[in-house]
Amino acid sequence: MDLYLTEPVGPFNTAGGAAFNTFTTKKSVDPAPLPVIPAGKLRLGSLIEVTAYGNYSTTGTPTANWGLWFGTRAGVMTGDLALSSTITTPSGAASFPWVMKWHGMVTAIGTAGTILGQGELYQGTALTTFAVFPIPITAALRTVAAFNTTIENAIGVNFTWGTSNAANSVTVDDSRVLILN
Repeated sequence: MDLYLTEPVGPFNTAGGAAFNTFTTKKSVDPAPLPVIPAGKLRLGSLIEVTAYGNYSTTGTPTANWGLWFGTRAGVMTGDLALSSTITTPSGAASFPWVMKWHGMVTAIGTAGTILGQGELYQGTALTTFAVFPIPITAALRTVAAFNTTIENAIGVNFTWGTSNAANSVTVDDSRVLILN
């Protein structure tokens, strides 16, 4: 008899993350520790849910890309779960909120595992309003190939600024991963 459960993936963050600024290449911006899906934990039909949130600040109107990645416990990104389009941020954002939610269904397991998923990015356009963007940005990118389910996989948040400036900063307050088996 199978038992189907919802399981939070640890370890769990216990404090908000640091602010990251002055970079223009895709970077993991997670607080430590990263949630890690154990090797062999996923099965066909498992659902993975990722929720992350934080805030960002800007000077001018820099562009930004939000995303979710998978990789090693040490924070090495080996693939993308979802990426936003390049979004022009509001000028002078001061700790504007953002939230990402993504759901993925495991459609193949093993060293060439596959996940079919999609979600949404809520980007604060002010302290009290959001613009909503789909993640990932194309139907083809909804299929995550080469997700090796035979090894552990950390899940994290990545970010890319279009302009490097000390005032352009992003913070991940928390990210959580759930597995529904």
